[in-house]
Amino acid sequence: MGRYTGPACKLCRREMTKLFLKGDRCKTASCSFERRSFPPGDHGLRPKKLTNYGMQLREKQKVKRLYGLLEKQFRNTFFMASSMRGVTGEMLLQLLERRLDNVVYRMGLASSRDAARQMVAHGQIRVNGRKYDIPSYFVKINDEISLSPKMQENPLVMESLESAEKNQAAPYWLSMDFKKQKAQVLSYPKREDIEYEIQDHLIVELYSK
Repeated sequence: MGRYTGPACKLCRREMTKLFLKGDRCKTASCSFERRSFPPGDHGLRPKKLTNYGMQLREKQKVKRLYGLLEKQFRNTFFMASSMRGVTGEMLLQLLERRLDNVVYRMGLASSRDAARQMVAHGQIRVNGRKYDIPSYFVKINDEISLSPKMQENPLVMESLESAEKNQAAPYWLSMDFKKQKAQVLSYPKREDIEYEIQDHLIVELYSK
């Protein structure tokens, strides 16, 4: 399974926005973006005016990095969205939200999508009682997502769940039972449910060329 292994904080600085790639660290003063909120590189402090193509590319890169996908994975997800009924940009965001690793993150079982992806890949997640180790699996309505018995007493998971319950972090389309450490998919997420500022029309324009 291919994945990005470089410095995560550099990605946030490159996209000039917090992508919360390092979990709770991103919410503290230790966050690199808080201390150096300009693009990386020798010319990071110089203002740069983007062309239309540049804005489209940056938006695509931002969303791709937010959800932790490589280029081929993201492109395949886009073309899958373009074949679905509905607005392509909205269908793209819906598919990204329905990925199993993202759902595990949304449930509060992990502090970052990268940690959630690792949990899935290591076989620590159950879907309808069966082990699923494919992070790109798209959950369906009525699917029940839960932890393996081995992970239910894990201190990091319990700490993450406690924080999620306190902040009521689980989205409405997931019915979350924090005590039983499981959730059921009630519906598919809608465009207005995405908590990030994403200009999905720029991504559609980029891939439509």
